[in-house]
This record gives sequence, C-alpha cells and structure tokens, in this order.
Amino acid sequence: MTTLNSSTGIPLEKRQEIFLSLVKAQDQGLSVSKSRTEAARQFGVLEDDVKAIEREGLDANWPPLS
Repeated sequence: MTTLNSSTGIPLEKRQEIFLSLVKAQDQGLSVSKSRTEAARQFGVLEDDVKAIEREGLDANWPPLS
C-alpha cells in the first residue's frame, strides 16, 4: 500500500526519490536552494513540497543517509 504524506499528498516512494535526488544534487555541488528548485521542476511538485520532503527525509534518516 502506498503511504501518502498528509502535507504533500505525494506517495512515500516518490518522496524518497525526490529526497535522493536532492542529496545527490547537493553532493555534486549544487546549492541547497538550486537543488530544491531543480527537484521541484524535475518531479513536477512545488518547492514547498520539496522542502517538506527534505525535512521528512532528514528526520527519518532516509537513504542515502541511513
């Protein structure tokens, strides 16, 4: 079953994919701000959603952090 985030309405799998994209972009030298903008564009979500996903991923220690 797909778990939706109540604040974004985005399925867990997609949120984790977005988070991974953010981490990889920042590891490659993209600024936090630019990585958020790029992820929002790439995945067709709002930057506010990306920020919420980023917080959720950090709090839950999602891969690749775990």
